[in-house]
Amino acid sequence: MARVTVEDCIDKVDNRFELVLLASHRARQISQGASITIDRDNDKNPVVALREIADETLSPDDLKEDLIHSLQKHVEIDEPEQESGSSSSTAALVSKSDEDDDMPEPVTFDQMSEEELLAGIEGLVPPEKSDDY
Repeated sequence: MARVTVEDCIDKVDNRFELVLLASHRARQISQGASITIDRDNDKNPVVALREIADETLSPDDLKEDLIHSLQKHVEIDEPEQESGSSSSTAALVSKSDEDDDMPEPVTFDQMSEEELLAGIEGLVPPEKSDDY
């Protein structure tokens, strides 16, 4: 396919498998409408992606970071810690009331002692056998 281009890319990305991941991710970006950084020269998207990596118009580290970000399903957002004081307690109350509207109430379970559990188990009656099984 593009042997010369792949051999040029190995200098920039040491691992061939990582190169495949990065080039395929970039080719998908191009097919979704991302602007290319080199002349197309009637090449298809995978070849354009490899040529961009070989010519170093895109940083492999940036591509890798973007690939990781696109595969993440849950992104953690660092929120600043609230300062202690009256303003933070009112903010906590406001956010708590907002959360209560959206979140269902937590499920609570009754506590029972071991004796109560054993007494309940002894009181159970086994189901009657039927001919259907």
